[in-house]
Amino acid sequence: MNKINGVKREVEERSVFDPVELEIFKSIFISIAEEMGVALMRSSFSPNIKERKDFSCAIFDEDGETVAQGDHLPVHLGAMPLSVKSAIEASDLNPGDVVILNDPYRGGTHLPDITLVSPVFVAGFDRPLFYVANRAHHSDVGGISPGSMPVAREIYQEGVIIPPVKLVRRGRIDRDLLHFILANVRTPVEREGDITAQLAANRIGEKRLLEVVNKYDAPLVLKYMKHLQDYTERIIRKTLQAIPDGNYSFVDFLDDDGLKGKPVRIGVEVRIKGDEAEVDFSSSDPQVEGSVNANLAITLSATLYVFRCLVRGDVPYNAGLMRPLKLIAPAGTVVNARPPAAVAGGNVETSQRITDVLLGALAQAVPDRIPAASSGTMNNITFGGLDPRTGKPFAYYETIGGGMGASPERDGLSGVHTHMTNTRNTPIEALEHYLPIRIRRYCLRPKSGGQGRFKGGDGIIREYEFLTRMQVSILSERRSFSPYGLQGGQPGKKGENILISRGRKRRLGGKVSIEVNPGDILVIATPGGGGFGHCETKVKRKKQSES
Repeated sequence: MNKINGVKREVEERSVFDPVELEIFKSIFISIAEEMGVALMRSSFSPNIKERKDFSCAIFDEDGETVAQGDHLPVHLGAMPLSVKSAIEASDLNPGDVVILNDPYRGGTHLPDITLVSPVFVAGFDRPLFYVANRAHHSDVGGISPGSMPVAREIYQEGVIIPPVKLVRRGRIDRDLLHFILANVRTPVEREGDITAQLAANRIGEKRLLEVVNKYDAPLVLKYMKHLQDYTERIIRKTLQAIPDGNYSFVDFLDDDGLKGKPVRIGVEVRIKGDEAEVDFSSSDPQVEGSVNANLAITLSATLYVFRCLVRGDVPYNAGLMRPLKLIAPAGTVVNARPPAAVAGGNVETSQRITDVLLGALAQAVPDRIPAASSGTMNNITFGGLDPRTGKPFAYYETIGGGMGASPERDGLSGVHTHMTNTRNTPIEALEHYLPIRIRRYCLRPKSGGQGRFKGGDGIIREYEFLTRMQVSILSERRSFSPYGLQGGQPGKKGENILISRGRKRRLGGKVSIEVNPGDILVIATPGGGGFGHCETKVKRKKQSES
């Protein structure tokens, strides 16, 4: 029997735990993931990572199960364990190795999200005791349009596909592989800088975990990793027990797939029984021709996010979340697409609608705890071309916030990123410094939140003036279907995309790719959040307070 089996036996024997120690280890593990994120942010090259913080970091146990994560992006973190397991299965890992991948059908989300996975070996053990990983959205990974978020028909049009392969072997970077990746992108210097920053983040995570093992013994660290996962499972089960048993269904729609004008149905039935839940997306449409298909990792991420939100108070985000849940997402549907379906928008847009339908279903079970729909879109915009200031190609990507749905207790926030995204808005100063762009207007969108007892938050207006010729792609939603209100609240206002060229306004669709010229202006007006409760209730309460 090898040493690691002996450690596992010792962990099982030491089943009693100290609640104080559990809290200490929880803080240690989370702080490691957070420090990884700080290192990645500070050492990255692109504004998308440095300014918007479009990245996530986490640590995993010896089986590739999540132990702790930073306060980063839900859409990344729920899917990352699948990437870690793909890396474990694809490679015979040695000390100093790092696996790189972005393949959405091997645990990735969409191609711009590149994941790096590193094993953490402890002296005396013949296999890794832990893994650290981070995922960052790169502003360009090739494909048919700058920014790699096109309105595509198949994944091959969206950029370079990286299966799980070793970027670093025993501490030495595979330069041939790195050069191959960089040869397929528009901004190789920026990409290399961001990948190097990801490597540095994993090194920080590895170093800190080894310090923890040196301070405590390996069996104790592994023991509390398991106890944290068990603790999360108990909290989720207790939360589910408080929900009335029953079947709760909801349906909502994506505006279209970007190629055909037909709405795309996403339906769910949530079956609560005791301390378990079955989440069934069988009523959703088949996968579509356009790029709004979600892979299973995305649907899993959204499901974990929603059920974690049901917990009153804080709960560690780890593998224990999934144990009481059963996910049904038939292969070949828009929530579990099969290759070679295009998936760029599935990560950013379909994930939001999956969240909306889950919350809509659960609002029937616990109406006093579920908010109205938020803006329901990440309002993705990418652009690129040749920078006249440097003579070099550039590519940029960002998302824009919107209105938060009103809750049973308060108005929704205005101008924020909600649900599956947790990025920041890019500061105007940074955007204009990096790119041949001028921001003409950046403000809240008045009266875009739905009315109700509590009002939905307002969306955002962001107005770009292009200073050179470039290609622009937009992937956005809620341009045809409004964010819903709840309990009599009104829906939020739908979003709009408008191009002003030579003084003439042209309304654009939610998913477009266009050429723009110097002086052209693009106006993105994002949706507001839905309202909660009947307006009459609000009026009555006001009159009562006045009397």
